[in-house]
Amino acid sequence: MTEQIANILIEELKVKGVAVVIEAEHTCMTVRGVRKPGATCVTSAIKGAFRNNPSSRAEILALIYGRAFSGGR
Repeated sequence: MTEQIANILIEELKVKGVAVVIEAEHTCMTVRGVRKPGATCVTSAIKGAFRNNPSSRAEILALIYGRAFSGGR
């Protein structure tokens, strides 16, 4: 779903770059299986200028996560 949202934003808005991060509760983990309340799953899609330019990517990820970001997702 994260990739689909990013692709729609690129196609419909004709933007040069997009970063989409989704954090959701992992219901399988909370209701059945390990029964761990609050288990979350984070997915991301980074496209265009944010993907191709390392400084732009680092800046947008720092804004999203509220801290300096190093490494890739």
